[in-house]
Amino acid sequence: MRNRLFKLTFIFTIVIILLTMLFIYQNSVVSQDDTDSETIVALNEIGQLADENNYTLMNEKIAALQDELRTDKPSKGGFYLPVFFAGFSIIFMFTVLGYVYIAILKPFEKMKKYADKIAVGDFDLPLDYERSNYFGEFTWAFDSMRREITKARACEKEAVENNKTVIATLSHDIKTPVASIRAYSEGLEAGLDSSPEKRSKYLKVIMKKCDEVSALTNDLFIHSLSDLDKLKIYPEETELCSFTKSILDELSADKNDIAVVSSDFTAVISLDKNRYTQLVENIINNARKYAKTKIEVSFALNEKYAEIRLRDFGSGIPDEDMPFIFEKFYRGKNCGNEQGSGLGLYIVRYIARQMHGDVTLLNSSSGLEVTIKFLRTS
Repeated sequence: MRNRLFKLTFIFTIVIILLTMLFIYQNSVVSQDDTDSETIVALNEIGQLADENNYTLMNEKIAALQDELRTDKPSKGGFYLPVFFAGFSIIFMFTVLGYVYIAILKPFEKMKKYADKIAVGDFDLPLDYERSNYFGEFTWAFDSMRREITKARACEKEAVENNKTVIATLSHDIKTPVASIRAYSEGLEAGLDSSPEKRSKYLKVIMKKCDEVSALTNDLFIHSLSDLDKLKIYPEETELCSFTKSILDELSADKNDIAVVSSDFTAVISLDKNRYTQLVENIINNARKYAKTKIEVSFALNEKYAEIRLRDFGSGIPDEDMPFIFEKFYRGKNCGNEQGSGLGLYIVRYIARQMHGDVTLLNSSSGLEVTIKFLRTS
């Protein structure tokens, strides 16, 4: 495009020069014709005076004609004026050409080269831009697009790595309870359950390990979703206190490590019962795994929200972990040798928010308190 503009400018320059030369030539020819006509008229007058024998006036005319022919010179204005305008036009045209090249063509060529680099996948090179030129806003938008693409690629790479990590972690976590199930099953097969108590113990361990495997496969299923918004929520009107107590009764079984503080009110909220059960199970299992203490459950009510509070009496979560504890795959420094994927609290908060609720954690001198609140419907 730059070469085409230069060629076009060169052609216009040649045209201006040729038109100027033609104008000067025609002007000089017209001036010469006017001089010749005046000379012929003057000679005719002298001839008439000679025929009339008026020699005195004839001599004056001849002298005047001689003086006029001696002093008559070509008009300078007829030459310099067209040259001036031609030169001005050429200078103006080259000035416009320079401006167009600097302000438009040069930034455009820079953008074209940059686009070629983007096309081959080079997203690391930043694009310098000036908002003052015609392409400033466009260049800024183009560079913003490059940054977004770079960010998206980095997130995609991180997601792939996270997928590998969580799959490896969950696979490892599943192996442990499966190994226990196999060991106790082999014990039953070998007849090592010599008493009903021993047999009952073996069966309880097997069932417990099956529950652990089930929980891990649930985590794996949720993680396998490319987006958690694909997790369907089916809410229905539910009385919070009574339904939560029924969940806790099942979770407590023979452990007797859950104490429920009775409430003297009813709180109806909109819940997906299955997802809410999963939420409570995650919190209880976390408390059992990391705090290893009794768990106290209580309820609270205000004009807008109904709350369930679950408190353990362990050491809590380190303060430096608190800002990140709800992030996917994050595990706190107090996890020790306990196996886990770092998905529990992430899933808990997501499910709560999908049901128009929220989850907060609070460390205290007596342990960690988890508060889940939901909007009341009545």
